[in-house]
Amino acid sequence: MRIDQILRERRPVFSFEFFPPRTDEGQRQLEDTIAVLQADRPDFVSVTYGAGGSTRERTVEVTKWMKQDLGIEAMAHLSCVGEPVSRLREILDELEQAGIENILALRGDPPRGETEWRPHPQGLRYSVELIRLITSNYDFCVGAACFPEVHPEAESLEEDLRYARQKVEAGASFLITQLFFDNALYFDFVDEARAHGIDVPIIPGIMPITNYKQIKTITGMCGASIPRSLERELRARSDDPEAVAELGVAYATLQCADLLARGAPGIHFYTLNRSTATRAILAALRAAHPWTRAETIV
Repeated sequence: MRIDQILRERRPVFSFEFFPPRTDEGQRQLEDTIAVLQADRPDFVSVTYGAGGSTRERTVEVTKWMKQDLGIEAMAHLSCVGEPVSRLREILDELEQAGIENILALRGDPPRGETEWRPHPQGLRYSVELIRLITSNYDFCVGAACFPEVHPEAESLEEDLRYARQKVEAGASFLITQLFFDNALYFDFVDEARAHGIDVPIIPGIMPITNYKQIKTITGMCGASIPRSLERELRARSDDPEAVAELGVAYATLQCADLLARGAPGIHFYTLNRSTATRAILAALRAAHPWTRAETIV
């Protein structure tokens, strides 16, 4: 089922993001996680890949496995990194033949160890070009990324929003945000996006904090900020991993409840291939039904 159709017919939408494992142990952990989370009835799942497209073959394999064998609606990530257009077409052909209906089109990050992004000589430079390639030649539902705290390479919010609008005009039918921890960032971004003519659903991406060192590394890489009050409480528990995880689940639950109560169309959970935190948050949300208090859909 196409995600744009899911977003029209269901509110709120809950989705999970996974990454393809590099090892047999990682594969077993992913299978265990999905076996647990499958019972939580996600509206869709997405499958990412390593920096520079380093696990792209596994991305295709895992996406096909989830769709064909598990019966879960699955979206494959696809980026411009390291591939000529001919290879991108081959990947899209394979996904189409496998019955995959949804693609998240990204520019992608530089390969591991590199800081500067360089396009393939016979490839594409921007995600907008990838979206156009897909929508001009295939019938996939295409999503794209957006950045409540502005893309690290954008000169301003204005420039970032112009580019987001180009993604929508090229055929992206929904946007998923980068992780954030201050809901004001999301709602301010949505307001600005609507003012710039971006009218597609904007799904907030939420990463429950389960490890202090890990979240500091992730936010440092992607440019997301941690509010001072949350940072203070995390630092105070930094020598107690269980306490950090408990705080992370509690904070993400409050964050998601507020987002849904104020009209967000759903939540996209960055699971890091683990189930415990996501399950606890989702169970609390479904018990409390905060979206029934929403007066508007953003």
